[in-house]
Amino acid sequence: MKRGQDQIALFGTHRMYVRPGTDSARGLRGVLTEADAQLVATVPNVQVAMPFLGGKAMLRAGGRDFSTSVWSVTADAPAVLQWNLARGVFFDREDERRLATVAVLGKTARERLYGSDVNTVGSHLLINSVPFLVIGELQEKGAVSGDASDDDVVLIPFSTGSRRVLGSTQLSFVSVLVDSLERIDQTVRDITAVLRHAHGVEDFRISNSAAQVQAQQEAARQQDLLLALIAGISLVVGGIGIMNIMLMAVKERTREIGIRVATGARQRDIQRQFLTEAVMVSLVGGAAGVVTGLAIGVALIAWHVPVIFSVRSMLMAFGSAVATGLVFGFIPARQAARLDPVVALAGE
Repeated sequence: MKRGQDQIALFGTHRMYVRPGTDSARGLRGVLTEADAQLVATVPNVQVAMPFLGGKAMLRAGGRDFSTSVWSVTADAPAVLQWNLARGVFFDREDERRLATVAVLGKTARERLYGSDVNTVGSHLLINSVPFLVIGELQEKGAVSGDASDDDVVLIPFSTGSRRVLGSTQLSFVSVLVDSLERIDQTVRDITAVLRHAHGVEDFRISNSAAQVQAQQEAARQQDLLLALIAGISLVVGGIGIMNIMLMAVKERTREIGIRVATGARQRDIQRQFLTEAVMVSLVGGAAGVVTGLAIGVALIAWHVPVIFSVRSMLMAFGSAVATGLVFGFIPARQAARLDPVVALAGE
């Protein structure tokens, strides 16, 4: 669960998408434009509403050419996509205003075009026969699903891509970055109201991936709570077992306790002795649990199941074992320390 959340976070946990849809009443296909993105940006809780136009284009440089994805985005793309640069800079709003022919390459696209370990910043390439200057390289993001990878992509200014490369001002979608996940449902209703008023019909749809992330986080919290509850019950059951063992030990060794007290042992000496024995019992159990867990982990690795061994978790297990021995061994130890020496010596 945690690994899945980390992967989702990599591609943005506070994002949702407004896509063209079909009006259910009239059956008309919707269209989104830059003006719609500007309207969405006025909605409360919307931090950024970025117009996005994607398509395929032919890249050519240094005798190599291939077709890849081209994303026409704005200067807000690094924040919206949560995608940092490995080298160079990203294009800015001035580049968008003057339809600048500048590009930022994904890792896979760069390697396919120029080879690996090459600094491409400052080099030139053709995108659908339009010359572009490479001003930046993106960090590796990794596969989204299967063999598809966001790294095989070129990012260019939206104005340039829509008018000079892809030849369309109709958006693929509007990528929306929100401030607060807690207000996401109200934000969806507000966006729906604004666009319905502008279009006259509801010819769009909203993909609320942020709410899905919130639901997954809530499910993860509930799972953690359940695991903590199970662990707590296990500790209580184990502690009761230790307490019963030590109470039986006190009962069977009353004469020994009496002899020790008669020969000068103090109450705290007797209490310390039985507390130490309780902790030793719990430590043996903790060690057995860690060894068993390691053995199971090795067996899972042999079955090609990914397993991560955590030294921190092992130390916490030992710490919990010590705490359990101390807490549940205290009552038997105190009972042993408070035995009357005369009664204890008379015991069988």
